[in-house]
Amino acid sequence: MALGDSPPTASIPSPSFFPKKGQTLELVCESLAFKGKGVCKVADTGFVLMCDHALPGERFIGRISRKKGNYAEVQKLETLSPHWENVEAPCKYSSDCGGCKTQNLLYEAQIRAKEQQVHELITHVGRFSESDSEFATLFRPIVPCNLHYHYRNKMEFSFGSQKWLPRDQLSSRSNPDVDEYALGLHAPGHFDKVLHVEKCLLQSEAANMVLAVIQDSWIDPALGLSPYNVHKHTGFLKHLMLRTGRDCVTGLPQLMVNFVTSSHNPGLLAPLVDKILDIPEVVSIVNNVNTSLGNTSLGEKEYVLYGKPTITETLRGLTFQISANSFFQTNTHQIILDLFCGTGTIGLTLARSVRHVYGYEIVADAISDARRNAEINGITNATFVQGDLNKIRDEFGNDFPKPDVVITDPNRPGMHMKLIKFLLRLRTKRIIYVSCNPATCARDLDYLCHGVAEQNIEGCYSLKSVQPVDMFPHTPHIECVCLLELDS
Repeated sequence: MALGDSPPTASIPSPSFFPKKGQTLELVCESLAFKGKGVCKVADTGFVLMCDHALPGERFIGRISRKKGNYAEVQKLETLSPHWENVEAPCKYSSDCGGCKTQNLLYEAQIRAKEQQVHELITHVGRFSESDSEFATLFRPIVPCNLHYHYRNKMEFSFGSQKWLPRDQLSSRSNPDVDEYALGLHAPGHFDKVLHVEKCLLQSEAANMVLAVIQDSWIDPALGLSPYNVHKHTGFLKHLMLRTGRDCVTGLPQLMVNFVTSSHNPGLLAPLVDKILDIPEVVSIVNNVNTSLGNTSLGEKEYVLYGKPTITETLRGLTFQISANSFFQTNTHQIILDLFCGTGTIGLTLARSVRHVYGYEIVADAISDARRNAEINGITNATFVQGDLNKIRDEFGNDFPKPDVVITDPNRPGMHMKLIKFLLRLRTKRIIYVSCNPATCARDLDYLCHGVAEQNIEGCYSLKSVQPVDMFPHTPHIECVCLLELDS
C-alpha cells in the first residue's frame, strides 16, 4: 500500500485467532516490550502482537507481517489516536531510524517502561519468584539520565550503495530503497540498506559538524570514493566512527575521526582529512583497515592520518586514554577481578581503595589503553591481561589470588557457559554484574543462583539487588547493575 492511500478495512478478530500474513487489524498498544516494540493483544483472545513504533495507549491500524511462535509481528499503517504521553520528536529520522524508537514518548514514561521491563525479565527469565522473602527489596528505582540528547561519546555510521528512503520521501513509490550512495545508519532489519543521516541528536555537536562536512564532500565523483557493497564485496569506504572525549586540562571537547576502509589507500582519504581539519575539536584522525568480506568496524590494522592515536576522558578524578577500538564506559585488602575490563574504567576507579585489580579483556588495544591509563594516573596495583573469556581453560585463575569481588561487564550476548562454571567453582564473596542486556543478564543470574539443571550444576549465589540505569534516552537500551553474594 502506498503512503497516502486509505488503509484496508480492519477485520474483527474471532475468539480463536489465527493470524494470517497481510491481515489488517485495529489494535491498541498496551505496553512496551524489551527492545522497544509495542505489545498489543487481539481482543477476546489474548493473542500477542508486537509492533515497532507503537506506544502505550496508541490506537492504530496494523498489518500482520510475520508469525513467530506464539506471537506475530505487525507493521503500523495508520495511527487512529495517539498514545497517552505524546511529545513531538525533535529528530526528523525518528520514524525511520532504528535507534531512537521512543523519542515521541515523554521521558518519564520511557524510564517507567524500562524499569518494568527489567522487573519482568529478572522475574520470568531469571526465575526469581515474587513469593521469595527478599523479592520486594531486590529492585531499586531506575536511575534516569541527566542528558536527554548529545550524550553518546561514540557513534558509528555506515557507507552503503543502497539508500533507504524515509517515509516522507516515498511518495507513490512502493520500494523504499534505491541504488544510490548513502552515509548514515542501517535501516532496521536491513544490513545492506543505509538511511542517509545529516545529523544525529545523540552525538556531540562537534561530531555533527564532522558528519556534515563529510556528507557534503565524499560523494563528489572527482574524489573517486565508493562505498563498500556487502553483496559484491567491492568498494572502499565501510564505516565512519566518531568518538568524543574531553581534554583533561582545558575541559574542551576532543574528537577522533575513524575511517574504516577495505584497503589501505591514504591518498583517497586525503581530501576528506583536509576538509575536517578545519574543525578545531578534531585532534585525531585514524584509518582502520578491514580487508575481510564482512562489514564490521574493527580493523586489522590502524594508521594515524593526523594527530595522535587516542583521545582522553576524565571519570571520577582519573584520566583515561581511549583509542579507536577500545571500549570505554564510563576495603584496602580486597582483590578485585575485573572481567571484560575494556580500558580499565571500573577497575582503575576502585584501585586506590583495594589491594590489587586484575583485569581481563579480549581487545588488544583496550588492554594497551588500560595499562597506559594506570600509568597516567600513577596506579601501580592493577594488572591487565589480554584473553578471550569465552575460551577460558580449567587453569584460568591460577595467575591471580582468589578475588574478594568479581566485576563482570559482558557485551550483549552475556557470559559464556565456561565463564559461568568458573564463577560457580570460584565461590567468591561477591559478584557485581554490569549488563547492557537485561535479557541475557537475567539468564546468567538464573545460572549463578539456581544452577544449570541440564548439566547437574548447582547455583551458589543469591541475588541481593538490581539497579536499572538509563544511559541512552529515547532508545530501547537499558543498563543494569546487579549484586550477588555467596550463599552462607
